Amino acid sequence: MPLALAFIVLSVAWRIAALYVPELSNFAPLMALTFCGAVYFRDKRLWLVPFVALTLSDLYIDYYYATTLHYEWAIGGAVLRAACFAAAIGFGLMVARQRTWLNVFSGALGGSVFFYLVTNTASWIGDAAYAHTAAGWWQAMTVGHPQFAPTLWFFRNTLASDLAFTAVFAVTMEYAALRAGRESLLAKQATA
Repeated sequence: MPLALAFIVLSVAWRIAALYVPELSNFAPLMALTFCGAVYFRDKRLWLVPFVALTLSDLYIDYYYATTLHYEWAIGGAVLRAACFAAAIGFGLMVARQRTWLNVFSGALGGSVFFYLVTNTASWIGDAAYAHTAAGWWQAMTVGHPQFAPTLWFFRNTLASDLAFTAVFAVTMEYAALRAGRESLLAKQATA
C-alpha cells in the first residue's frame, strides 16, 4: 500500500504542477497508471489509486480554473473524466488476457483516443461557444476556443504522456516479473 500512496501523491503533484507549466497541460501519468493497473495488478483495490489521484487533483484544478479563468465547476465533467478512466480499466483487462507489447501499445493508444473523442465531444455538446454542427464539432476536436491552445495540442500531450508513462510502467512491471521468475514479456524478447 505504500507504493499506491506514493503513486497518488506523485500523480496529484504532477497534475497540479502542470497548471503552472502550460507546456505540460494534459501530460500526466494518471491514464497510464489506470490502464497499467488493470493490466498488471490483480488486487482490484489498487485500481482505485488513479481515481483517488484524479479526484484530489481535480478539486484543486477546478478551484484554480474557477478563480483564474472564471470557469464554473460542473459535476458532469468530473463524472465524464472518471468514466473515461473506467474505460481505461476495460482496455487494461482486455490486454491482460493476451499481454504482448503490441497489445500494451494498442491499449494505451486506444485509451488516449477514447479520452480525446469523448471529452471533446462532450465539450462540443455542452459548450454554447461551439456551433452544434459538424463544423462546430470539428472546431472542438481541432482548435477549440481561440483564447486557448488548440485541442489537438492537448491531445498530443495526452497521447505522448499515455504512451511514455505506459512504457515506463510496463517495462518496470515486466522487469519485476522477470526478476521474480514469473512470466515476462522481457524474457520472451530475449528468447525471440
